[in-house]
Amino acid sequence: MRVGVIGGGQLARMMVPAAVGLGIDIAVLGEGPDASARLAVTAIGAAGDADAVLAFARDVDVITFDHEHVPQPVLAALVEAGVAVRPGPGALAHAQDKLVLRRRMDELGVPQPVWAEVADEAQLAAFLDANGGRAVVKTPRGGYDGKGVRVVTAAAEAADWLADGPLLAEEVVDFRRELAQQVARRPSGEIVAWPLVETVQGGGVCREVIAPAPHSAGRIADIACDIAMTVAEALDVTGVLAVELFETVDARILVNELAMRPHNSGHWTIDGATTSQFEQHIRAVLDLPLGATGCRDPWSVMVNVLGGPEDGDLDSRVPGLLAEHPTAKLHLYGKAPRPGRKIGHVTVTGDDLDDLVFQARAASARLSGTA
Repeated sequence: MRVGVIGGGQLARMMVPAAVGLGIDIAVLGEGPDASARLAVTAIGAAGDADAVLAFARDVDVITFDHEHVPQPVLAALVEAGVAVRPGPGALAHAQDKLVLRRRMDELGVPQPVWAEVADEAQLAAFLDANGGRAVVKTPRGGYDGKGVRVVTAAAEAADWLADGPLLAEEVVDFRRELAQQVARRPSGEIVAWPLVETVQGGGVCREVIAPAPHSAGRIADIACDIAMTVAEALDVTGVLAVELFETVDARILVNELAMRPHNSGHWTIDGATTSQFEQHIRAVLDLPLGATGCRDPWSVMVNVLGGPEDGDLDSRVPGLLAEHPTAKLHLYGKAPRPGRKIGHVTVTGDDLDDLVFQARAASARLSGTA
């Protein structure tokens, strides 16, 4: 069996050892020879180039994705050509377009922030008036890691975006923390869930993940898992699904966004779970039995490495990190450092949460040059 991955980023890179361990061949359609997953890149091409994608798909048994930014016409062409696409175009539409997602969540009765589609300044002004004078405005497509998101207090602050089409307006949620629930589902219907995790954001970018989420056992974890499984089954998701959630100050759980692929909130599973999200995704898209999802240790803490040293000399910092933090597991993405860029992550597991947070943060800072 051979899995084809569209997109050569770090998610594709981390699928490679998982596939190798299962005896599965993996091929990657990369954007260029310097792609993060370059060791597995077998073809160069853009995700929006139907000819390149179809040619790549001829040599694999199933197509999956490193990102959701594959145009629907390209996905339709793959399906028409008889290629197994997992997750399928219908499911992916909900991760590609935030307005499509919001409408579907309403249909399912899944809790989410108050929202509206706004096509002009008058509609946005009316939404602001009805929601305390502040709103989160999002471009429906293409945004990630804080891009395509603004908090506004006047409709004119989104006038430039409105010129390009309707926007999603949401209430500014009064949340106490952000959570993420991951599940995996295969075509035959088997579905499994990892423990709920807490995520720490900064500048729109995930910076830390704690697994399992502290103080979440019982009602919170049950609600989050039920939401994710409901979404996965209703949308016919195949592969890994990450549901980003808000826990509000009045103890509600609301859906923020979806990702239908391995996700930053699940990187801890490589070192901290019985089955990593990357192995599970490979199993799921090939309709193989899914693996156990329990924690290996009481706690896992993952911290992203952002930016990197100003001199770009990342390699010289690795020995020091390994010497100072021998229990830390380092994962680098083969990317050149630049401000704000995710170039890797560090995971530490054990039974003392406070110490693990300290160790993971210190290790990340050592590598990024901020220590």
